[in-house]
Amino acid sequence: MKLLFKLVLIFGITGMASSQSIVTTKHNLSMYGPGTVKATSETEVCIFCHTAHNTNPLKPLWNRNDPGASYTLYGSSTLKALPGQPNGSSMMCLSCHDGTIALGEVLSRGTLISFASTVNMPVGPSNLTTNLSNDHPISFAYDVALATLNPQLRNPGTVPSQIKMVNNQLECTSCHDPHVNNYTDFLRITSQNSSLCVACHNVTNWTTSSHNTSTHVWNAVAPNPWPYSTWTTVAQNACENCHNSHNAGSATRLLKYQTEESNCLDCHNGNAASKNIQADFAKTYRHNVYGYTAVHDPTEAAIPATTHVECSDCHNPHMAKAQAATAPAVSGPLLGVRGVNQSGVAVSSATNEYEICYRCHSSSAVVGAPTPRVIAQNDVSLEFALTNPSFHPVVGQGVNTNGPSLISPLTVTSKIYCTSCHSSSGAGAPNGPHGSIYPHILKLNYKTTDGTSYSATDFDLCYSCHNPASITGDASFTEHNRHLGIGASCNTCHDPHGISGTQGTAANNSNLINFNTTYVLPVGGVISFTDTGLQHGTCVLVCHGRTHNPLSY
Repeated sequence: MKLLFKLVLIFGITGMASSQSIVTTKHNLSMYGPGTVKATSETEVCIFCHTAHNTNPLKPLWNRNDPGASYTLYGSSTLKALPGQPNGSSMMCLSCHDGTIALGEVLSRGTLISFASTVNMPVGPSNLTTNLSNDHPISFAYDVALATLNPQLRNPGTVPSQIKMVNNQLECTSCHDPHVNNYTDFLRITSQNSSLCVACHNVTNWTTSSHNTSTHVWNAVAPNPWPYSTWTTVAQNACENCHNSHNAGSATRLLKYQTEESNCLDCHNGNAASKNIQADFAKTYRHNVYGYTAVHDPTEAAIPATTHVECSDCHNPHMAKAQAATAPAVSGPLLGVRGVNQSGVAVSSATNEYEICYRCHSSSAVVGAPTPRVIAQNDVSLEFALTNPSFHPVVGQGVNTNGPSLISPLTVTSKIYCTSCHSSSGAGAPNGPHGSIYPHILKLNYKTTDGTSYSATDFDLCYSCHNPASITGDASFTEHNRHLGIGASCNTCHDPHGISGTQGTAANNSNLINFNTTYVLPVGGVISFTDTGLQHGTCVLVCHGRTHNPLSY
């Protein structure tokens, strides 16, 4: 055995010249080993794993007992592989790394080899325990059939030769070479830019995504987004921005943290990503990602049965990137996200931004209408339908051919996003409806109550598209200035989404007219508006203390 120790020093465990010997790695558990876990007096190196005689199993001259444990296995709703109880080389690794057998318990010694600081594998990242539900699955067939079931996996014939399958199965030693530590953690391929992960995983559009290309670095303000990594940029960490292949915080898809949003917000708090989205989630009106845990699932129905909102409901971290778009098409941060189209049909990858919103704000009616109106409607998809008498042009071009108040470059042919109005508030805030100081996650102030003196700042949202001088100058409606002067809100007369064609008509609901019944009362049971031509109409109602029965303009 002393001769074997000398050969290892010279040639490495394989007997061939190597850039590194096991002697210089933590797997040298002899008293001369470089790690903190090592024997007190044992000088042999290979003995902790191998013996020349009476081995178990026969190959590769194994010197340890089978742990005999029953392991809790990894599982998920998207897993196509069929992991079994660990076997083969994986069982050999686990005879130390599950922490159940003493490190010094080898077959070729009658007594335990003594260790100074520990008996079994110390608690920590190297001790996987018998619960493997938060570890990358092992002991499963990685073959053409599996790659066919899961197109996000490479065909095994294209997997780099460094990855070693054992009898066509993926085992611990497929990714780890226990004898050589040229890369950290005995990896066969570097983890930089997740080269090891993408050796097998072929995720759609990953190569162009921000998480694979961004050069952003951490600014050293806690928390550390990469606690298990030595890499310093988003691109270098790649998959490890969100995932941890062993002892992951969440058994669900091996995420770093059990709380889903924590996997996003340790970068998107302004400490690595350029925008601080976490600050928006602290605002009064927000998509409350903190309100749900372990609810979202990639396989759930397009309109989910359980109400929830998580970052991954609106963003696909494998595909998201900085890429501009023109309304209504999805922009880069929303690429690869499921949706529901204008016809109510589920789409696996939304092409228009509103399709993502429709997952919760269409027929599911998750959120009720905020304003009581003559015509009530909770389904936003019906409010934006192109067959409607009037609507804001989210799905397509609006029906109004006269728009004197529109601010250039907007015209009557323009289209807008849901996020043109519903988005984070504040100068320089991130795009998207994360959080706002204004109700309904509006990006700017929009007063919906009557009775206070007019101030243009009360309608900053409207005036981001409509020229206030045109509105108060009555260019589009001869009574605009009078109504604003008595403290009326735009919201009192106008329904900002639109009026469903199944409920309203062009004669009664043009120009988004759908009165707020808090302030507009009936005359003889009737509240109505009739469009009688360009800038002409008739009202039957009681408003601002005055009866219109009828009143024409």
